Amino acid sequence: MHFQEFTPGVIEVIVGPMFSGKSEELMRRIRRATLARQNVQVFKAAVDDRYDRSAIASHDGGRLEATPVADTMELDRLISYEAQVVAVDEVQFLDEQIVPLSLELAESGKRVILAGLELDFRGMPFGLVPDLLAHAEFVTKLTAICRCGRAATITQRLIGGQPAHFDDPVIMVGAAESYEPRCRGCHMVVQGRRLVPLFEGSAA
Repeated sequence: MHFQEFTPGVIEVIVGPMFSGKSEELMRRIRRATLARQNVQVFKAAVDDRYDRSAIASHDGGRLEATPVADTMELDRLISYEAQVVAVDEVQFLDEQIVPLSLELAESGKRVILAGLELDFRGMPFGLVPDLLAHAEFVTKLTAICRCGRAATITQRLIGGQPAHFDDPVIMVGAAESYEPRCRGCHMVVQGRRLVPLFEGSAA
């Protein structure tokens, strides 16, 4: 294998279903960059205030201070010229301008690390994340554990303990009371009055 040298500016995207460890992996990379004495700025989508409004919080209790931003415009305004690493958690909640901004930051020599869901609760591509994946130099896809014991790649939304309807709003912030990781075989949505597996619902 030939060694390939990348420019200093790169885009790294960490994706996977809920409970797969995306925030933990993001925090690990941030801590390593901090130990390397790099200038790091950490942000999170403001809509995600489940555990802490001003910190990245993992489901196992880990926390790391972060600045909440409502949209890409606010994020752009807060990034300092001196920042060498820009990290953003729950990137799927930001608007489509995060894609050109990430490219601009990488082209200016910054390391951009983004974490979020690549699929929504219906198993459909989540907003702008597929575009970020296409532009990223490095992609990490994590899995969780399904209730059946297999690798979970999709997030199951539950309403009162039952699968959500395919036509429900895509964005609904929640944790273990509303979501759990599922494999393809166990993931279900409600279509009409029927429970249907992932791809039957997405084709409707």
